[in-house]
Amino acid sequence: MTNLNPRLKLLKPYPFERLGKLLTGITPNPQFAAVNLSIGEPKHPAPQVVKQALIGALDGLSSYPATAGSPKLRETIAQWLAKRYGLVRIDAQTQVLPVNGSREALFALAQTVLDPVVGEVTPSLRPLMVCPNPFYQIYEGAALLAGAEPFFVPQAENDRFRCNWAAVPEAVWRKTSLLFVCSPGNPTGSVISLAEWTLLFELSKRHGFVIASDECYSEIYGDEDEPPLGALEAAQRVGNTDFSNLIVFGSLSKRSNCPGMRSGYVAGDARLIKSFLLYRTYHGSAMSMVVQAASIAAWSDETHVIQNRQAYREKFDAVTPRLSAILKTERPQAGFYLWAKVPGENDEDFVAQLYRQYNVLLLPGSYLARQTESGNPALGYVRIALVEPLALCLEGTRRIEQFVAQYKA
Repeated sequence: MTNLNPRLKLLKPYPFERLGKLLTGITPNPQFAAVNLSIGEPKHPAPQVVKQALIGALDGLSSYPATAGSPKLRETIAQWLAKRYGLVRIDAQTQVLPVNGSREALFALAQTVLDPVVGEVTPSLRPLMVCPNPFYQIYEGAALLAGAEPFFVPQAENDRFRCNWAAVPEAVWRKTSLLFVCSPGNPTGSVISLAEWTLLFELSKRHGFVIASDECYSEIYGDEDEPPLGALEAAQRVGNTDFSNLIVFGSLSKRSNCPGMRSGYVAGDARLIKSFLLYRTYHGSAMSMVVQAASIAAWSDETHVIQNRQAYREKFDAVTPRLSAILKTERPQAGFYLWAKVPGENDEDFVAQLYRQYNVLLLPGSYLARQTESGNPALGYVRIALVEPLALCLEGTRRIEQFVAQYKA
């Protein structure tokens, strides 16, 4: 029998696989049409400027793309980063790299950064990957397949869903090779402050670990005058102008409603970018020339992004007051999720019964976190993705109100 990678057995079921099992055998009430607020897939239409660019670039299908992307795309992303975050200097050729969506790049970076050999020879020296809890499950899977051990830092309600990085033991930081952070956060919507970034940069400099900042929700926020702070911006403010040990991930999926294009970027430390490009050259992860052309159009246009934020703002304005009256939740700093505490602690039962009775689908919060010695910080929460059109979000809200009025935990 062919031997398989034994680390594959370490992977946990994906949240939506668990959700599918939870709902097995449940027939939703046929009186109601389905309202799916469980998955963070944008439903707003892709911008016309992107569609036109795709059509106009179809001749690019006849060419092999370069892994590094075209100089024009890299320069366009660098210009966008400089304008968005007020960067004095970012080099398009050495500090920016286009990728096929942030998910693929997050996974691949772990394979570039983490060294499994030391842990195989001396298990006590196995490198650590640190990340928030709850978290995007790619972080854990990438670490496990790269031979690292995950260490989870809770995002607790009493800390306003922020990680208490100062409480992480020094012994953990000494073994850490990679830190994944997500800001704005999925699922909580919290944004890492400059003080938190300053601490993380100090820890990274002291212990030598790489910080991977997942910022795919960076362009979904409420106040046009207060965009979320980004890691590159924070690094520049504290004097880390070469972005040492820092890699940032961005995407067009949420910003431009183009998840099907699989287009994003990584930016930061030129040394890391060089190694990452080498890995990707062998990994075969070049972006299609057609998608590159459409990406240039998307990064060059802010009108559709402002309109996109306004659409989400209208949904939060309409839905949040009603849901916060019946569930413990509040408007997030950024992103398009509501992170809501349900009556009792059984988020699975809440989701299953809501689906059965009213055909509204949410995601149990506990599926997005891991049980640790301090418990599961997401137990008793649900993630509500406000991705559907306003009318459907309001209909889902109306049914949740009816359900909560009679739900017995």
